[in-house]
Amino acid sequence: MHLSVIFRVTGILLTLFSVTFLPPVLVALVFKEAMLSTFTAAFLLTLACGLLMWLPLRGRRELRGGDGFLITALFYIGLGLFGAIPFILAPELNLAFVDAVFESMSGLTTTGATVLVNLDDMPKSLLFYRQQLQWFGGMGIIVLAVAIFPMLGIGGMQLYRTESPGPGKDNKLTPRITETAKALWYIYVSLTAACATAYWVAGMTAFDAICHSFATVAIGGFSTHDASIGFFNSPAIEAVACVFMVLSGINFALHFLVWRRRNILLYFADYELRTYLLVLILVSFAVVSILLGEDGQLSALRQGIFQTISYATTTGFVTEDVSQWPASASALLLLAAFAGGCAGSTAGGIKLVRVLMIYLQGMREVRRLIHPNGVFPIKLGKTPVSDRLIESVWSFFSVYAMLFFLSVILIMLSSDLDFLTAFSAVGATLNNLGPGLGEVASNYASLDADVKWVLMFNMMLGRLEIFTLLVLLTPAYWRR
Repeated sequence: MHLSVIFRVTGILLTLFSVTFLPPVLVALVFKEAMLSTFTAAFLLTLACGLLMWLPLRGRRELRGGDGFLITALFYIGLGLFGAIPFILAPELNLAFVDAVFESMSGLTTTGATVLVNLDDMPKSLLFYRQQLQWFGGMGIIVLAVAIFPMLGIGGMQLYRTESPGPGKDNKLTPRITETAKALWYIYVSLTAACATAYWVAGMTAFDAICHSFATVAIGGFSTHDASIGFFNSPAIEAVACVFMVLSGINFALHFLVWRRRNILLYFADYELRTYLLVLILVSFAVVSILLGEDGQLSALRQGIFQTISYATTTGFVTEDVSQWPASASALLLLAAFAGGCAGSTAGGIKLVRVLMIYLQGMREVRRLIHPNGVFPIKLGKTPVSDRLIESVWSFFSVYAMLFFLSVILIMLSSDLDFLTAFSAVGATLNNLGPGLGEVASNYASLDADVKWVLMFNMMLGRLEIFTLLVLLTPAYWRR
């Protein structure tokens, strides 16, 4: 392990992150807000710390294979702390340190859980900053760094693998990892621009359109209003949100292939995507049926479809208080978030491809009981899946389940929260969903500080898919 190289790369990434404070500075200038000095101070402080870590350690030594784990963990912890500076310094908020870090970490991991209230009265620059945090966290600042800094060399691939979601982390869209990272960001920016334009045409102001496009394509769920998308009460805006939430929950590598080959039929040839759309349709049908059976209002169709897509993609936008719905509907929405979107998307959750592999492996074991000598290869569509990948998926699921219930138990032991609140809070943060049930249906402000730290750790586990962090807790890693 080369600590000097690790700190150098972390310094580069932190220096890059400091630039993200400049757009809120421009917004503060446009709206003539006092937050100008706050964001300027945050920029200078972050830039200074990044340069102090980077410049004294300039060198050409490359990263080793496992160094990417430590860099990614250090960077996300650092981002959570430095990203909290505007929330700490903002006189309008008067937030405790834990609350400021919670809001920052929730944004960067695209969780969307918030401790803030009265969003409608907050400075525009601060609201823009919250949304921007999610946008950079969606595709990942590390992936952006890999695209911008070819000097990272082999370390670029190591960093890319640690931050990329899904089981197939070694897949590259192009021969060079730098070009792969650029391709992903081209698609990401294009989707964001299209989403912002669609929101504006549908009736949002330019400011709200840009802000909500950040949260939609990043599948983050932050909003500039307390009522979230429900503030607009517009079927057109909700339709735009649904379309782009679904698109952002699709593997970005698939978007790239469709664009490069100019063949939209590739979408329908993808087995995971077909399953993803089928799950959305079936869960929407179930939720709508429950709501129609409850009150018989046609508005249930609109609300049921929107909330299903929002929860199933782990976005977390709301138009109504889901906790007030029938328990079967709200529980179904929360469970849908566990599966999440496709691998390689900005969605959270376990990822649908893993759920498919677990199901197919289970069916194989049933067939083996019937035909002990039979050979039953597992295929996703027409693509065979190696036993090594199946093993890694089962390992991920077992560790995920263990950490989930340990978190629930820990929270219930350290606070007076009921099981529903603790269960949904852990599910909402570990799956990067945001809103939960019970006391965390609207915000997380009422939770104890120690509970918030546990949930922040869960956010990081969900964003970095568990093993990137857990590998650092093993003695074998430090003995390399």
